[in-house]
Amino acid sequence: MDRRGVVALTGAGLSTESGIPDYRGAGSRVRTPVQGPEFVRSEALRRRYWARAMVGWPRFRAAAPNAGHLALGTLEQRGIVRAVITQNVDRLHHAGGSVNVTELHGALAEVSCLACAEIEERDALQQRLAALNPRFVIDDARMAPDGDAELAPEAMDVFVIPACRACGGVLKPRVVFFGDNVAREIVERAYDEVDRASLLLVAGTSLAVYSGYRFLRRAAERKIPIAIVNRGPVRGEELATLRLEAGTGETLAALT
Repeated sequence: MDRRGVVALTGAGLSTESGIPDYRGAGSRVRTPVQGPEFVRSEALRRRYWARAMVGWPRFRAAAPNAGHLALGTLEQRGIVRAVITQNVDRLHHAGGSVNVTELHGALAEVSCLACAEIEERDALQQRLAALNPRFVIDDARMAPDGDAELAPEAMDVFVIPACRACGGVLKPRVVFFGDNVAREIVERAYDEVDRASLLLVAGTSLAVYSGYRFLRRAAERKIPIAIVNRGPVRGEELATLRLEAGTGETLAALT
């Protein structure tokens, strides 16, 4: 197989410099992530999620690509980076100029109906959330990794959840929550990108979950060189050709 170009595998550590917190980085607060199966089963959990998401969305939406995102976009334009495989759901790679992006876990910019699969833009849903909850204004909530915000439990008891505009069904962000599986076609597309890479660049991720770790293993099995840039330990780092304990923004910018 003719292998050409770098494939970047990125995670939450790349977006922390844009102000989006992660689960495992230094200074991260311990919290229980949203579980996909429970989201489907529990109306109370959905009310909790959408209340927090309504408050957190404006700041999440306003996040701008940082030096790392911009560097990967520039390196793609120069023909050095061929593709980005990201575990992030913030669309900052697109904003930073990357075109060939595989979103393993989807993106918070879209919402879908669990009944009819109708897709709604998150910005449009935000307007509906605000219309249904006009008194739900909290300005001092702390931003959380899922694009939501930390709220007191009693603040969410009376929150009203909008239904699907097409069929009245349950709405879910188009992301892979913990406990959900990445769609097979997405996994295969990412595997194909790795298989055709001349080097796998792992940036800003601990690869603690198998969803991303499998691609490092794939590269190692096919004897594709692996370079890691991250602050903190990375699962499988012993398989890497090069390991840099450094910030992703400054390091990737230096590569340009």
